[in-house]
Order: sequence, then C-alpha cells, then structure tokens
Amino acid sequence: MRDKPTWRIPAGIFGLFSVLIIYGLLIVRYISPLIETWPSLAQMVIYLLLGVIWLLPLRRFLIWMETGSWSPPKR
Repeated sequence: MRDKPTWRIPAGIFGLFSVLIIYGLLIVRYISPLIETWPSLAQMVIYLLLGVIWLLPLRRFLIWMETGSWSPPKR
C-alpha cells in the first residue's frame, strides 16, 4: 500500500471520465445514424458490444494509476 498520495489517481479518474464522454459522443454522432434503421435486436447487440469494448484497455490503465507502469508487476 502507498504511504504518499500520487497525482496519477485523480489524473487517471479525470482522464477516464473524459475519454468515456468523448467515446459516448462519438458513438452517438457517428454510429447511431448508421444503425438507426436496423432492427431493434441488431441495434441492441451493437450497443452491447460498444458498451463492452471500452473495458479492453481499462486493466492496463488501472495498473498505471496504481503503479506508474503500463505493464503488470512481475511476481
């Protein structure tokens, strides 16, 4: 556990929220008009996939927030 606070955690939270807002706006702006005429079930699948895709880089990002390194610590 850390003894001193680090700037990476507040910066990481701000960065994460900023990137998620931009990601959501890009989806609404560019993806939504492309699939608005699709059947509802197909739209649901696309939105579910897009809702999960942002989680892919999250592990390394959280590791960076905690350790300052982009790769997991070696055991």
